[in-house]
Amino acid sequence: MILTVTLNTALDITYRVPALRPHASHRVTEVTERPGGKGVNVARVLAALGHEVTVTGFAGGLTGRLLRDRLIPVPGLVDALVPVSGTTRRTVAVVDERSGATTQLNEPGPTVSAAEWNAFQEVYEDLLTGVSAVALCGSLPPGVPVGAYTGLARTARAAGVPVLLDTSGAALRRGVAGRPDILKPNADELAELTGSHEPSRATRDARRRGAGAVVASLGPQGLLAVTPEGHWRAAPPTALHGNPTGAGDSAVAGLLSGLVTDLPWPDRLARAVALSAATVLAPAAGEFDRGAYEELLGRVAITGEVGAA
Repeated sequence: MILTVTLNTALDITYRVPALRPHASHRVTEVTERPGGKGVNVARVLAALGHEVTVTGFAGGLTGRLLRDRLIPVPGLVDALVPVSGTTRRTVAVVDERSGATTQLNEPGPTVSAAEWNAFQEVYEDLLTGVSAVALCGSLPPGVPVGAYTGLARTARAAGVPVLLDTSGAALRRGVAGRPDILKPNADELAELTGSHEPSRATRDARRRGAGAVVASLGPQGLLAVTPEGHWRAAPPTALHGNPTGAGDSAVAGLLSGLVTDLPWPDRLARAVALSAATVLAPAAGEFDRGAYEELLGRVAITGEVGAA
């Protein structure tokens, strides 16, 4: 069982419009709703790959109920979300069909009380029993301590459960102190954490700050990994055109899948890049194209070497 933590879950709403223009009214051609938040997205991909996965975090209000209803049909996924009195946020993506560009609007999330935070921590500790890996994902809702991921990572590691951390800003800066086994920033997050815009240097610097391994997402250029076993780059075989929404979450799912099945690092990275690319190519935002994934998996370009990084 893999556990994903999404403290700031969301109901993801996607509007498609013929062309997005500032200061204008728009006729929406298509509306989709799906359960969201980074860890929820990761869990849905893992379930589609055949893994058993449990989702925890917070959910409340009407949008929280809609989110949980949409998790029920997902095979292999267990809902262990903790109720809160506030209302789960919505994220709104507006897709310009002419250009393919996506504009994202993210609400802040409900304010979590001290009692609700304490209740979550008790549920989290119970869920760690029998878990093969845990992913701590996404932003922190108001009321949750900025060092929340530090404590959650330490709790998991004390229970012998490997931890992947995927967050940003102050939560990332503080979370590294929890010594996650895998840190998965994107290029901007990595630069903000280390002050360096040179990916190789920044990735090594991030690892020195406490992470066991750092896997940096470089967008269309794939992944850069610095690990105790060596360092590698993994890139899709060709330039991809599509909607990148959820591609980073699919990469996290690939890394977790490779971790729990004990794949060597190059194979983990190939799985992560292929899933990320297949998400860009999928017709629905945040899904992945299984046929594209299977076709791309053997074509991901891997360079690097075993040895101290």
